[in-house]
Amino acid sequence: MLEFYFSYCGVLKRLRSGALGGEMDRLAEHFFTLGYKRASAKIYLSRIARFSQFAATRCGRMPIHQDVVDSYLCTFTTDSPRIGAASALGHARRVAPERFIASPPKVDDDPDTPLLTSFSDYLRKVRGLEPTTREGVLLGGRRFLDWFRHHHPGQDLEALTAEHVLAAVEHRLSLSATTGTRTAATSHIRTFLQFLCWAGHHDQDLDRVVPRTPHWRLAHLPPRLAWDDVRRAIDAIGATTPVDIRDRAVLLLLATTGIRNGELRAIQLQDIDWRAGEVSVRRTKGKRDRVAPLLEETGAALADYVLRARPKVDSPYLFLSFTPPVAPFKCASPVSRIVRKRLRHGGVELGRVAGAHLLRHSLATQLVKQRRPINEVADLLGHRSVNTTALYVKVATSQLAEVALPFPGGVA
Repeated sequence: MLEFYFSYCGVLKRLRSGALGGEMDRLAEHFFTLGYKRASAKIYLSRIARFSQFAATRCGRMPIHQDVVDSYLCTFTTDSPRIGAASALGHARRVAPERFIASPPKVDDDPDTPLLTSFSDYLRKVRGLEPTTREGVLLGGRRFLDWFRHHHPGQDLEALTAEHVLAAVEHRLSLSATTGTRTAATSHIRTFLQFLCWAGHHDQDLDRVVPRTPHWRLAHLPPRLAWDDVRRAIDAIGATTPVDIRDRAVLLLLATTGIRNGELRAIQLQDIDWRAGEVSVRRTKGKRDRVAPLLEETGAALADYVLRARPKVDSPYLFLSFTPPVAPFKCASPVSRIVRKRLRHGGVELGRVAGAHLLRHSLATQLVKQRRPINEVADLLGHRSVNTTALYVKVATSQLAEVALPFPGGVA
């Protein structure tokens, strides 16, 4: 398989020598299968070959110890080559894991690691929090522990008092700049203290000591776009390249169904009911599957993408990245970049918030302005409570003006 990328006999001989020489053809097939461009695959293979020569001087044909990998990466004096080499070696590990010996697990010097691990399990199994939310709460618990260890070194958590809790809360609030971050900080401390009592690390329920910080959820208008701007951005997307076809389908699906970023990434081909014109939305924030209707234009854009543009790979997911290796979107950033790119191309001025949720806010605002029932909007967005959807009623200024009462003593 190496002959597909290299033609000179001397180069092929060099590539097939070294500690990983016997795996180079498998690696070449690996990059070909993943759809890497020829030039990119050659760069990766060359990086692996250089490491292979280095490892041969240290361990010959024996399995490669992690110390050899670390020593090789330390030979680079700048970040970019080191990162590129580490990325290439990551592919080598995945293709030939038997050629590498993992280092023994390092001993963690942090005495709070078992406690935080138990706290993470509590958040996942008892509270049922999603990974992203769990990370934020876990960070809040770690910060509380760090404060306690710093200000009261050597003391056990059983010695924790209400005075300690109030002092820790005061410290965290002094570092918070907005009402949202202040509310999150106190909520995370409260959750951690509940865990300490639940797990038997403290005999008092100290979460009641944590003060409630004022945060008015409906105090601000949601970021949104005028529907004409959304329409102009979608119309500005061409249909000449596979990327254009995919991006148009992405924006139409986000703008007409109001699904979230993660929900879009989780959609599989089997979730689309083409005859009924519906898409099943799974793995939602509220842990409740729902069905969203597909407008005719959105359904046509999705069909065009599946038939003409979607990469021919064995993946159940609907939307795929065109950048090798071709795979589903693993995180929210690629989808947000697509939205920002297409909105800017359509001449839309973007503020601080620009992503899939901006289109969700814009759709909800448009539906409320069209006087659609609030419970219908809540069902479309997947809100458990109508109170969550009530945020968008604030932007319907014309309807609010109609229900405004006359000012006492004013002109009737």
